[in-house]
Amino acid sequence: MTEKYGRPLEILLVEDNPGDVRLMQETLKEGLPAKIIHLAEDGEGALRFLRGEKCYGHAVKPDIILLDLNLPGKSGLEILREIKEDEDLKHIPVIILTSSRADEDIMGAYRQHANCYIVKSFKISYFIEVVRAIERFWFSTVQLPAF
Repeated sequence: MTEKYGRPLEILLVEDNPGDVRLMQETLKEGLPAKIIHLAEDGEGALRFLRGEKCYGHAVKPDIILLDLNLPGKSGLEILREIKEDEDLKHIPVIILTSSRADEDIMGAYRQHANCYIVKSFKISYFIEVVRAIERFWFSTVQLPAF
């Protein structure tokens, strides 16, 4: 448990790249020990998880969502739009974590109310530092809503 929340922190990672998933999971596990990382490999799976549909009937709402834009099926921007239009989900902070530096993706994410937009680095050391910075800010500095 964490002192701040009194329960494990719930993270939904929406990422289809196995290498990025593994690196994110390993880096997040090194930080605060009391967290549960849920994985969705595409946008449809993420929405099913968030809405508690199908095999996710007992899923809890995550404290934060880490969302890639480049996903199979629905794009990350489409998923972000659906999250932010849903009364039960729109309060969950969504961090875009993607390789896209395209201005249209950045503007599109903020127009859909992303909480922040971070470009992934191909340098592993920088990628690890970015994940740690996300963790420090969102789980140590920011006060997240209780469910």
